[in-house]
Amino acid sequence: MPTQPVKLERVRMTKVGLWYILITVIVGVAAANTGNNALYLVEAVMLGLLAVSGLASKRNLGRIELEFGGSPEVHAGQLFSIPVAITNHDRLFGRRYIVLGGVPEIEPLLIPFLPRGGSEGHSLAVQIKRRGLHRFPFLRLSSVFPLGLFEKAMRYPAGFEVLVYPEIFPASGLSHFDSSRIGEEPSRKVGWSHELRTLRRFRLGDDPRGIHWKRSARQGELIFMEREAEESLRLSILLDNGVGKLESRAEAERFEGLISEAASAAVHYLAQGYEVSLTTREESVPHSGGRLQRQRILTALALLEASPRKADPLWSGRRDAAELRLGWSEERRAS
Repeated sequence: MPTQPVKLERVRMTKVGLWYILITVIVGVAAANTGNNALYLVEAVMLGLLAVSGLASKRNLGRIELEFGGSPEVHAGQLFSIPVAITNHDRLFGRRYIVLGGVPEIEPLLIPFLPRGGSEGHSLAVQIKRRGLHRFPFLRLSSVFPLGLFEKAMRYPAGFEVLVYPEIFPASGLSHFDSSRIGEEPSRKVGWSHELRTLRRFRLGDDPRGIHWKRSARQGELIFMEREAEESLRLSILLDNGVGKLESRAEAERFEGLISEAASAAVHYLAQGYEVSLTTREESVPHSGGRLQRQRILTALALLEASPRKADPLWSGRRDAAELRLGWSEERRAS
């Protein structure tokens, strides 16, 4: 949505402006002491330029409109960009040397020239170090135009927010689990996979769809095709966020490491074709696969907070899935 300036936030004198004021005072004192008309003329010109600079710099920030676009998938510590459209509604004058920024996470953007009645598209370079939902209610638009004597700034409502997912680790740094018992492989159970287990005589209660008609015709009796059961690739990630109050920065970083490991495992195994679930103390994301499941799990982890300690273990509710357990203890247990 387009935005308009809220108020003049600050006026800061630059080093050039400080020297300019000092020289103006010196010239004024010299003119008063000597009565030299030429010095009075120079003093008048210098004061006039100072007044014109103040008026021009204020006008240079007015009648500008900002409109922000959406952000891509963002992870903690990742550099990304947010599109912004900047429009000058002044039909008489262009805008020169304006800077958009004012928050630590956003790199200041210099716009050398914005034509009168024109609009330009730019990208803000943003880097957010912490996961979670980050809101940017205001940005600052500043300028030192025209003489660089003063820097004036106005606050503009930004009104956009960014959901930052946890940092993703390389797959080599993940905790491992025994996945030999799962996968699209035949098991010892009877089922309806494509793998043939054995041929035997038809028994009462067998599904007639499993009759091998050609072999039955040759042998003169009903022959039944017994097939292997097929199990899905499933992984249950159990993240125990019941760690109590985080007393120190080291504990907070350790907790963030657990969350990043859970996110990394989910991203990695979803890409490998697994159905992945996430279980924490507050919520459970059931088994599923694909891009939407990736988004569900990353969103849950991005908003996850530490909760009071609890002694009872977490359970996924699925016995046919491998488990990756991540907790507060020194030794992580993966089964």
